Amino acid sequence: QVHLVESGGGLVQAGGSLRLSCAASGSIFSINTMGWYRQAPGKQRELVADITSGGSTNYTDSVKGRFTIYRDNAKNTVTLQMNSLKPEDTAVYYCNAGLLVRGNWNNYWGQGTQVTVSS
Repeated sequence: QVHLVESGGGLVQAGGSLRLSCAASGSIFSINTMGWYRQAPGKQRELVADITSGGSTNYTDSVKGRFTIYRDNAKNTVTLQMNSLKPEDTAVYYCNAGLLVRGNWNNYWGQGTQVTVSS
């Protein structure tokens, strides 16, 4: 089986920082793009940031300059460093990865981790 396990969510005051980590494990032959999505109550899930296997990054406009995504290909991990957090960043954050497993590429999701930013 393949798992994406997230950690690092929690409650923080506005202006604070949190770091989310995600580790992929299982029978993984290769990993393509890894990323973080978030879903706030009553809203659709949206891309926050992603990073290709070559290290190219992409951020949604609202987090540019505040969030940084990076990955460790040797450890199959992706991390989202979130600084200058705002109440509107409150959401459940999901790790996502394109994984080559048993000859097939598929999209996998973590279970989600809650981030709450108080004003």
